[in-house]
Amino acid sequence: MAGIRELAEQIWEGATDTAAVHPVHQRFPEGEEIADGVLFYKGIASANTVDTGDGLVMLDTGAVNDTRLLHEAVRRWRPDIPLRAAVFSHHHVDHIFGLGPFEQEAAARGWTAPLVYAHADTPADFDRYKQTLGWNTAINIRQFALPPERFRWQSAYRYPDVTYQTALTLRYGAVSFELRHARGETDDATWTWIPERRILAPGDLFIWAAPNAGNPQKVQRYAGEWAAALREMAALGAELLIPGHGLPIFGAARVREACIDTAALLESLEAQVLALMNTGASLDRILHEVAAPAALLDKPYLRPVYDDPQFIVRNIWRLYGGWHDGEPDNLLPAPRAEQARAWVALAGGLEPVLSRAAALQAEGNLRLACHLLEYAVIAEPGSKEAHALRREVYAARAALQTSSMARNILAHAALSSEHGQRDLAGGW
Repeated sequence: MAGIRELAEQIWEGATDTAAVHPVHQRFPEGEEIADGVLFYKGIASANTVDTGDGLVMLDTGAVNDTRLLHEAVRRWRPDIPLRAAVFSHHHVDHIFGLGPFEQEAAARGWTAPLVYAHADTPADFDRYKQTLGWNTAINIRQFALPPERFRWQSAYRYPDVTYQTALTLRYGAVSFELRHARGETDDATWTWIPERRILAPGDLFIWAAPNAGNPQKVQRYAGEWAAALREMAALGAELLIPGHGLPIFGAARVREACIDTAALLESLEAQVLALMNTGASLDRILHEVAAPAALLDKPYLRPVYDDPQFIVRNIWRLYGGWHDGEPDNLLPAPRAEQARAWVALAGGLEPVLSRAAALQAEGNLRLACHLLEYAVIAEPGSKEAHALRREVYAARAALQTSSMARNILAHAALSSEHGQRDLAGGW
């Protein structure tokens, strides 16, 4: 297997497909030293350890399934140096679960337990996760194609020991860790600048993909503030960027380019959405008129392999315009089941609806076919014919998606119809 630096070079140059290593396809659980005193570990997310000369500091700590492997990687690298601290870049579960073995080790060896630093909103976000265990179970089953019968959302979290509001500087040994807050993918995002080493750790503000600023099933994201933070990062002169997902970026010019291009993508989408909103346009019009700059989406670090730019457009609308889409009949709607039965009846029954959906499938208009098939299975939930065609159409549409998020949600609809339901995760 190629080393981290070699593979990072291949991806930057376009010789290796970004989707092959992001976000979960290729892992580096053995860890690799990518700079003097810096261990890079790539699970689903990255978790990185800095030897400060006075103990270790971790920038993110991985997911549950990284816990043992991450500890082993760090101890192969630095067997007897205590972990002094960890920084959570945000509250997402792929970044916060690796501390357990280090805390147990500290207790057994008489070391001071590591401190956890995070933004002041992180505890409330953990509390929200606890309040929405069922919801988060369902939406992640859809988003990541997880087995409904086995997956359950996490119910216990390691809360931070020290929180901050805007900025906080830590110093361990000869190394400073300048923590800065920015709302982006989350309200509690922390990015870290290590000036002595010229290292930038943006967390999920940079993920080697179009920014996860849309995510249709998750809470509000903040495209404009995200872009502003990236421009601040770009001005620092960092020579190494360690992203929340994907591989490091080496070299000051590349780091700056990646930050500025990502900011430009978010700024373009937000500017286009606001320009149309300021004319009073509906969400439907905005969704189908706003376009992400193709030259930016072609960058190896901005391809929409996870989120979809149209999802980002929706989130910008939600931030500035609320939940109403501008369509008056959707303000106080009739139940969707009642609407479906009315439209199917107007069409002359289920048979012509399915016939038209099949014709649309043959024409390649899968998007419109999906709308008709939702009405069909809502109006006649027991129809094997409706579910069979729905499964075919959604599976075909899922296969066309570059965004894994869109692909998995559409594929979940296909799988659900295979079992005679509209949604297995929600049980309906």
